[in-house]
Amino acid sequence: MNKVIVVGTDGSPRAGIAVKEAIALAKLGGATLHVVHAVRGVTLRGEHMDPAPVVAANAAAYDEGKRICAQVATEAKREDVHAQIHNVDGDPADVLLKVSEAVSADLLVVGNRGMSGIKRFVLGSVPDKVSHHCPCSLLIVNTDAE
Repeated sequence: MNKVIVVGTDGSPRAGIAVKEAIALAKLGGATLHVVHAVRGVTLRGEHMDPAPVVAANAAAYDEGKRICAQVATEAKREDVHAQIHNVDGDPADVLLKVSEAVSADLLVVGNRGMSGIKRFVLGSVPDKVSHHCPCSLLIVNTDAE
């Protein structure tokens, strides 16, 4: 039985479908749920640029990630599932893999869709990336179902 479950979310409705599945599985097995949100920070690209807007944008992205994670933790608590949140800077697939390894996850849950179009072509698919390097079992939830 899975005792440690990791779920990734970007706060989107599609990710919410995977989150609901992860919460249900955690409740069923009495597992701890680790909610992961990857923050994509903005970097400064020149010596003469004002860093204030970059700092503000990164702070806003981090705060939004905390809000998303707290919302999922509240959903989990309503279902009597203990949740821990991880709002981490980095590439979503890399962050999910690192957290899964760090918490000795038994199961990683992700949605089958997220980015589309050119963004997906350039950055790659999170489910595809994690499927090749996952340190535990992986559940890719069909987020087209609802």
